Amino acid sequence: MRVLVTGGAGYIGAHTAQLLVARGEYVLVVDDLVTGSRDRIPEIPVVTLNIASASANDLEALMVQHRIDAVIHFAGQKQVAESVQKPAWYYEQNVGSVAQLLLAMEAAGVHKIVFSSSAAVYGEASGAIAEDAPTLPINPYGATKLAGEQLITAASRAWPLRAASLRYFNVGGAGDPRLGDTQALNLIPICFDQIAAGISPTIFGDDYDTSDGTCIRDYVHVSDVAEAHLAVLDALPAEPNNTVLNVGTGVGTSVRAMVQSILDVSGSRLPLAVGGRRTGDPAAVVGVVDRIHDLTGWTARYSVDDIVRSAWESRQYLEAR
Repeated sequence: MRVLVTGGAGYIGAHTAQLLVARGEYVLVVDDLVTGSRDRIPEIPVVTLNIASASANDLEALMVQHRIDAVIHFAGQKQVAESVQKPAWYYEQNVGSVAQLLLAMEAAGVHKIVFSSSAAVYGEASGAIAEDAPTLPINPYGATKLAGEQLITAASRAWPLRAASLRYFNVGGAGDPRLGDTQALNLIPICFDQIAAGISPTIFGDDYDTSDGTCIRDYVHVSDVAEAHLAVLDALPAEPNNTVLNVGTGVGTSVRAMVQSILDVSGSRLPLAVGGRRTGDPAAVVGVVDRIHDLTGWTARYSVDDIVRSAWESRQYLEAR
C-alpha cells in the first residue's frame, strides 16, 4: 500500500508513519513542519506544505505522482485555548484542510482515508462514552473536528469514499525516545515542565464524586493509537461510508494517580498541589471501545505506567541531544 500521511512529522503522525514503514508500506509525508519535526522521520520523504492553504490541484498532483492508495490525515491545529481566540483561523486550518484533501482525493481516484478526530466532539459528556453519544463540542477546536467528520461523511455519500474518523481520548507516552511529545499541551508534558521549573503539579479539583475526589480520564499510549490507525486502514468497510470509532483503553485513571505516577517516575519530591475546579471539567470521561475492537480486533496494550515511563525516557533523551 502507498500511503500519504498528512502531519506525519507530528507526534502521533510520526509514530504512525514509522509503523507503516516498518511493515513495508510506501509512505509520503506532507507536513508544514511548524510543530512537526523532520528529525522524527529522517528516512521518510517529506513534502513541506500546509494542506489548508495548498491547492487541491497541487495535492492531486502529489497523489498521482506517488501513486497514493490511501490517506491518513493528522495535519491540523489542536490547542483548545488558541481555538477560542482564533476561531475563524481554526475553521480555515482544520476544516479547510479536509476540504482540499477530499477534492484532491476525488480527482486522483484515492478512495480511502482515516481521519484524526478527537473525543473533544463529545463536549461535556461524562461517564462511559460510546460513539452514539451526543456530539456537542464546547470549543472551536472540537467543533472543527466534528465539522471535518461531517464533511467526510458527506463525501462518502457523494462518491465511493471509504473512511473512518478516530476519536482519541488522552494520548501520551512515546514508542521511541525520538518521537516523544514536545509540546506542553497535555497533562504529562505540562507536569514535566512544572517539575523542571520546581513547581508542584496542580490538580484542578479534588471534591468530585470519584474514588479519590479527582477527575477520571482515559489515557491511551501513542503506540496503541498508531497501531489503531493501521488496523482501521486495513479493515475499512468495503461500502462507501465514514465509520466513527473511539480510540482509548476503556479504563479510567484518576488525575491524582496519573500525576503521582509522573512525580514518581521523574524522581521528584515535590508535593501535589490542589486548585479549584475548572469550568466544564466532567467528573469522569472514559471511552467505550467495543466498536473498534469488533471491526479490527484492536485493543490497547499499554498501561498508564508504560505511558508515563516512556514519556519520561523520551524527555530525557531529547533534552540530552
